[in-house]
Amino acid sequence: MGHLVLAATVPDAVTFAIAAVITVTGALGVVLSRNPVHAALMLIMTLFGVAVLFVEEDAQFLAAVQVIVYAGAIVVLFLFVIMLLGVDRLESLAAEPMPAQRWVALGLGVLGLAEIVLLSRGKWPLGAHSVAGTVNGAGQQNVSVLGKALFTTYLLPFEITSALLVIAVIGAVVLARRPRTAGTAEIEDHAEAEDT
Repeated sequence: MGHLVLAATVPDAVTFAIAAVITVTGALGVVLSRNPVHAALMLIMTLFGVAVLFVEEDAQFLAAVQVIVYAGAIVVLFLFVIMLLGVDRLESLAAEPMPAQRWVALGLGVLGLAEIVLLSRGKWPLGAHSVAGTVNGAGQQNVSVLGKALFTTYLLPFEITSALLVIAVIGAVVLARRPRTAGTAEIEDHAEAEDT
C-alpha cells in the first residue's frame, strides 16, 4: 500500500484529494439537504467529482459518459421535473402515508451494511478474462472495444437499463404530480388569461 502512495505524482495526489472532497461533500449534500432542488444540484456536483476521478484513472470514456449522460441528461431532467412540478415546497412530515416505511428502510439499511461487512472480509476472485479481448491490445482504442462489447455481448442489459431510466422519469413525474384543487385551478386559469 505504501509503495502505491509513493508512486503517485504530486499533481495526481492533489487532483485526487480535491475531487474526493468535492465528491464526498456533494454526496453528503444529497443526503442531508431538505430541499430536493438543492439535493439534485449536489448530485450533479458529486457526478462531476467522480468524472474527475475517472480521468485520473485514465478512463476518459467513462468520464465523458458520467458528465454527458448522468450529470448532463438524467439529473438535469430530474431537476427540471422537480422545479416544474413544484416539489420543492415543504410538505407535512406528520402525515405518514406508509407507516411501516421507515422500519422497512431501516431493516434494508442494516442488511446492506451487513452485506458490505461480510463482503469486505472475503477474498475477491479476479474473475474471467474480458470477453471482448484486451482493452489496449493489437492497436485498438478503448472506445471501439467498449462499443463492440456494449452493442454485441451486452446489448440486452444496455437496453434494459435505458428502459429502466425511462420508467424512473415517468415514475418521478407521477409521484410528484399534485391534484389540482378548485382554488388552485382558478388562480392558474386567471394567470394564463392575463399572460395572453
